[in-house]
Order: sequence, then C-alpha cells, then structure tokens
Amino acid sequence: MGHTRRLDELGGADAGRYGGKSAGLGELLRAGIPVPPGFAVSTSAFHEFLEGSGLADRAAGALAGVSAGDVEALARAARVITEGMRSAPVPDAVRTEVGVQYGGLPAGAGEDVPAVAVRSSALGEDSAEATFAGQQETYLWVRGVDDICSAVRSCWASLYSAEAISYRARLGGDAARRPAMGVTVQLMVDAAVSGVMFTCNPVSGDPSMVAIEASWGLGLAVVGGEVTPDDYLVSKVTCDVVREHVNDKVIEYLPAAGGRGAMRVPVGAERRTARCLGGGEVAALVDVSKRIEGHFGSHQDVEWAIDRGGTLYVLQSRPVTGLPPREPTSAPASAMALVMKKFGAR
Repeated sequence: MGHTRRLDELGGADAGRYGGKSAGLGELLRAGIPVPPGFAVSTSAFHEFLEGSGLADRAAGALAGVSAGDVEALARAARVITEGMRSAPVPDAVRTEVGVQYGGLPAGAGEDVPAVAVRSSALGEDSAEATFAGQQETYLWVRGVDDICSAVRSCWASLYSAEAISYRARLGGDAARRPAMGVTVQLMVDAAVSGVMFTCNPVSGDPSMVAIEASWGLGLAVVGGEVTPDDYLVSKVTCDVVREHVNDKVIEYLPAAGGRGAMRVPVGAERRTARCLGGGEVAALVDVSKRIEGHFGSHQDVEWAIDRGGTLYVLQSRPVTGLPPREPTSAPASAMALVMKKFGAR
C-alpha cells in the first residue's frame, strides 16, 4: 500500500515519510517495548490531499508575505487554510487504505469497531533538534473508518494553526518551506492510570534518576496541565523512590458514554489523594525506561499508560531536549511542573 504501513513495519529511517511519532513507535516495537498496535498514514497522503483539492496553492497564497511575528496575519492565514482543509474530502485511495489497515487491527472482546487514538506525526516532530509538542492534535476513542478519516484530516489541518505556522517560520529550512504531516493510528488503551516520565532528572540532568508523573485515567489531564499529578524521583540502579509527592488529583478523563471520545469527570473523594502507582508499577516503569533509553542511546521523554488489567503500554518516546548542566542536588518538586510546561502537552 502506498500511503499506510503498520507501525511494526517502521523504524527510524521512516521518519521522513511517516513523521517522528510513528517512526519512533516502530523503533519501540523493534526493541520489544509494549506499544499498542496500529498503523501510520504517510506524508504522501497529506500531499495528495493538498494537491488534489487545490489547497496547496491556497495555503501558499494565504502565507505569502506573512511573518512569524505578525499575530493577526498569522491568525487570518490559519483560518483561511484550515477552513478549506476541514471541508475538503480525504482522497479515495487514502480512505481505502485506512479501511484495510483498520480492519486488520485486533478488535477487543465483543468489539467489531475498535476504538483508536488518532495522533499527528509531523516531520521533525520528536527529534532532538525541535519539538512540535502541543501544536498538533490528538483524537481519542475514535471508531469507524469515516471518523478516523475525519480525525486524520483534522490532524493535517492542525499543521496550519497560527502557532504551528509561526514555529516553523522561526525554525526555517524545509519545515517552513514544505511542511508535511504523517498521522499515527493506534488501538486505545483504557487507562486506569497514565502519565509521563523522563529517563533522567529533567531539571538537574542527573542520568541516574527516572522522573515519573502519574494521575488517574487517560493522559490528557497530565499532559494538558489540568491536574497536579503524583510525582516520583526513582533511582535507576536500586529502584528506590528517593522523592515522592502524592497530590490531590481532582479530575480525570474517561471514555465518553457510547464509547466515542473522552469526557472530563471529577475524581471520587476516596481516590483524589490516593497513591495511583504501587511499588511494582513504579519498578515496571523504571525497567521500561532503561530499555527505551538503551535502545535510543539518549535520554527520553516517555508517555505511558497502564490499562485496567494492569498492563503497561508505551504511547510515545522522544529525545529530551534542552537539558541543563548537571546540578549537585535534586530540584524541588515544583520544578517538575515548570519542565512539563516547557516541553508542552503532546
């Protein structure tokens, strides 16, 4: 198939065609890391969509002469481009391939139409040189080929948000001249708890530590900064927790009624200040963090989830950028939130 491939068929060399997120997930699968099965939509599908609908010329015209610092002009250009993209049809060839790949995913018990996550995978994303975190979109609990194609198109459109256009303009090079978007489609994890971890102390740069943040439900609340998650600083060598803060986790995201989309709900009083990771789960996270770091040969920023059956899945891994020089002492707990804000939501 010309526009899609299974994630387990991808590797780092495919980042230029499928984007950093999909290529990185393929690398994780090659390393034996538990990753939900799925497939990737290539940048060729994105270009066929733009060229076939005449949107390539429309985008070029809207962006002509617009500078990275002109907020109003950026907003106007973004609106013109994204409105056109959201109303244009996904090419038939792309839709057909998406249907074939979706049909090949393992369905859950009693589910003929499994839920998937549809996530942007822009060129240059998840690289050591740049981060597009928080600039493109993710859609959760999507079901059926029509809704998947709609979500794919919305991911493509997010490449032309005012923020994304401005960021690419500041980067310059190919990212600005010829932007491209791949898309990752994966089976959903019905997460009991989820979060992020760094395979080093992201504030001090200490490589002997793993920093973990965790909260109830889907990871939207953590990466979006809507809760103060539990945080742990753990020794890679001994797996001892050297610092722990259990916080008041007021909201979580769960599958919406009907099994499509996610809903934001309050956490019950009995769980708000309860520790959401046990010792065995912390140890499993540290173990997988070391395996991921060993495979890529660099410190990694990892998104993960543990399903309601207790199985750990890795949803994304990318290099940690902008590490500070090593500090002789650990950073205060509040610094973790500052780092998360810097790196942004995924």
